[in-house]
Amino acid sequence: MLSIYLGILLISAATLAFEITLTRIFSVAQWYHFGFMAVSIALLGFGASGSILSAFPGLIRGRIRRRLSGIALLFSAGILASYLTINYLPFDSFRIAWERRQLLYLAVYYLSLTLPFLFSGLSIGALLSLMPQRASVIYAFNLAGSGLGCLAVLGILPLVGGAGAVLFATGLGLLAALAFRMQDTECKLQENVDRKSRITHHASRITHLAVLVLLAFLTLHPPVFLDVRMSPYKTLSTVLRYPDARLAFTRWNAFSRVDVVESGAIRSAPGLSFTYQGSLPLQVGLTVDGGNLSPITQDGEADEADFLDDLPTALPYYLRPQSRVLIVQPRGGLDVLQALHHDVASVTVVEDNPLVVEAVRDRYDVFTGRLYHDPRVRIVLESGRSYARRTGERFDLIYLSLSDTFKVVNFGAYSLTEETRYTVEAFQDFYRRLADGGLLVVSRWLQIPPSESVRAGAVAVEALRGLGVARPEEQIVAFRSFQTMTILIKRGPFTQAERQTIRAFCRERQFDLVYLPGIAPDEVNRYNVLDEPAYHQAFQQILSAQSGRFFAEYPYDVSPPTDDKPFFFHFFKWSQVPLILRLFGKTWQPFGGGGYLVLVALLILTALASAGLILLPLGIKGTERTGGKRKEGSRLLRLRIFGYFTLLGIGYLFIEIPLMQRFILFLGHPTYAFAAVLFAVLVFSGLGSLASPRLPLPWVLAALCVAILLYPPLLPPFFRLLLGLPLTLRLLAAILILAPLGFLMGMPFPKGIALLSDVASDLIPWAWGVNGCASVLSSILSVMIAVASGFSWVLVGASVAYGVALVAIYPLTE
Repeated sequence: MLSIYLGILLISAATLAFEITLTRIFSVAQWYHFGFMAVSIALLGFGASGSILSAFPGLIRGRIRRRLSGIALLFSAGILASYLTINYLPFDSFRIAWERRQLLYLAVYYLSLTLPFLFSGLSIGALLSLMPQRASVIYAFNLAGSGLGCLAVLGILPLVGGAGAVLFATGLGLLAALAFRMQDTECKLQENVDRKSRITHHASRITHLAVLVLLAFLTLHPPVFLDVRMSPYKTLSTVLRYPDARLAFTRWNAFSRVDVVESGAIRSAPGLSFTYQGSLPLQVGLTVDGGNLSPITQDGEADEADFLDDLPTALPYYLRPQSRVLIVQPRGGLDVLQALHHDVASVTVVEDNPLVVEAVRDRYDVFTGRLYHDPRVRIVLESGRSYARRTGERFDLIYLSLSDTFKVVNFGAYSLTEETRYTVEAFQDFYRRLADGGLLVVSRWLQIPPSESVRAGAVAVEALRGLGVARPEEQIVAFRSFQTMTILIKRGPFTQAERQTIRAFCRERQFDLVYLPGIAPDEVNRYNVLDEPAYHQAFQQILSAQSGRFFAEYPYDVSPPTDDKPFFFHFFKWSQVPLILRLFGKTWQPFGGGGYLVLVALLILTALASAGLILLPLGIKGTERTGGKRKEGSRLLRLRIFGYFTLLGIGYLFIEIPLMQRFILFLGHPTYAFAAVLFAVLVFSGLGSLASPRLPLPWVLAALCVAILLYPPLLPPFFRLLLGLPLTLRLLAAILILAPLGFLMGMPFPKGIALLSDVASDLIPWAWGVNGCASVLSSILSVMIAVASGFSWVLVGASVAYGVALVAIYPLTE
């Protein structure tokens, strides 16, 4: 049995390694919001595997070890086939509204990715069906292997990139096939098979090893045809279509792909005044995951740097000369260049992506005039929130750099992105690091109708109120260029002299004042004239006592996000649905502009698919009874089993998904959070599975319900206390705090399988499929609830799910 357990461990590791790799591939090839599809796709495959095993039990009869080896080989082939399909299929989400064949492409896209997870699920489900008495051990190796796969891919991605990580997962699948085959060979040798059979099996093992060696070589040197192909609408794809464009730098790490494009056509100066008549220096473009181009600017002629004084972000240097500056996530370094141009005392650059620093500091060191080697510049490699919590230093100016490119308000692909720099708690963290009279500087893009700039103002107001500031209207200034709005939050009221400086700066550069303490109505909407002073009116509302009513009545959701609901770019309200449907197919935006409706559509599609997968085995098998001792009527028994394993699938993902999203703040990157939470939950769930035979199921479920409810109130103070630690210690702390919950989460499923083996063993494959299908739905539902109501409510839903599961299964435990 040892080699079978090894095979389970390896195929489970390969499955999770491929799943995490998919989240990175989706982020690069399409957009970040496609990443969560990897979870639902995986679980749909598992659900289908249970349905197939239940409907066709003959598939796992006979020589199970040989069949497991064959399934593992199909799993490996499925990884490559699915990756090639999504990489070369001409699916275009932008055209889905008016080009019907895109629906077919989407179906193929989705189903092809289900294939490897189907075979992975078949291997685990077959063993659970054949050996339910060993369910706790089988499930433990499945979970432990999954956790190890999470860690492995974090090390592989920086070395070989997305294509190499796909080949790595393929190789793990082949190792699993070899492990299963070795067991088969040992049994055959024990049965004294003839010499010809032994030679055949040895030849098979040699073939396996030869293929593994080839895969190892290809993993380290992936062929060009396996490179990740980007959407033509990604910024990098667009820039590379410039006549003289050249891709000069490409690197992967565990959470991003960073590229630098050289082209004479690249010019970027967000918010530059129309009064500026000079030229811009040569620039190259840096992108992260193919998007959000940020300029790396050449150190050229002195007069070419004059444009830095006509950017909106130059104003704080007039208010605080010779300042100590903190710049958070400057990407290509434009804000750093501007700070040095204004002769500051010091600049602390906090950048969370070491590849970005490598590109600017090392690859383009001479080009930038050794920007990051200036003695006044200090570079800190960590997230801005973590550094703000850790450092005791105070700054005169803190800049939250505008490091993402312009997105229209109805851009569906962006609305589901977490952004922990623009929450109420984030602004409070940065505000606490200001010296007396210091300024927090926030720049956002302008949109019609006003959205993200108004929301940034709402965050500033709510942050000040939360810090006990009685009159936040005296500590906020906002003004706009043609493209951007800049918001200044001061630690203390703005003085009369400062207000005059702000008025003069904006007048000289023809920037429009939006809000200033004591502003007069005739001071707004002067240069870039709108039909109505909409931005000024919005700021007056969010600063008023009736701000709650304003947020409720505004056509978009611009209420201030929090760490529990950090979706800064999610402006969707259900009242927008008629407009979105009316414009469907008439606007050049993905899915008609309603990012949240993508989740609704996906939920409906997966619900239909899951219902089919759950009902299929019952339709084929009817009321057939093949094993176990029935304690009650067949229909009622199936209803209890359906309810129990459905609720387990919902509860498990309702814990996993919000914790992955919640820990993005603590660990700094979605991929770190994804891998760390999965590793902790899965590995400790495996330990819980091993311990499950010793504990009664009702007590386990009751303890789990209570434990889940403890996490929403405990996590915020835990983050506040430890967010300033180095990343390694934060990873360790995250694993330790998740360990007790993961341990309890690993018990209900194997306990249910063991119980089912005594009651109705023929329903075990069906229960496996029901659990997988429920997990598909819960992976989508959890994101919807988190976006609409916050992470805490998803965890409450998990506790309710496990509580109802206890009610459903309790009569069978007596």
